[in-house]
Amino acid sequence: MTRFGIDALVALRLVQEGVVVAEGHQLVAPNVLRSQVLSLLYREVRRGELSRDAARARLDRLSSMRVRLLGDRVSRAVAWQIAEQLDWDDTTAAEFVAVAKLQADAFITLDADLARRVEGVVTIAPFEALVAA
Repeated sequence: MTRFGIDALVALRLVQEGVVVAEGHQLVAPNVLRSQVLSLLYREVRRGELSRDAARARLDRLSSMRVRLLGDRVSRAVAWQIAEQLDWDDTTAAEFVAVAKLQADAFITLDADLARRVEGVVTIAPFEALVAA
């Protein structure tokens, strides 16, 4: 079994495209995942890029997506350390990286800048790894 830490952009792509994660893979993310996806979808609706009904359908798919959400004391402490180590102003992205570091074999993000910034902190995998057996 391969465990992948994912961020909100990956979760959103999974529900948008209806991607089925390959058997044997497990997804992990921090508790803030669903709130971030909600916010991304809301912004798309506000900009007129997505209908309210389509956004709600994606939120429903997100609710049924098999992802282990974590937010324990250790992952929060590691997020703090990562944010300090990388000199970030905010800990939000660090929460995703911390969960990946503690609970996953690799981290998948669609944010190329984030992937570049966390090289050496966590192993980065491409989105396509989710569908590979």
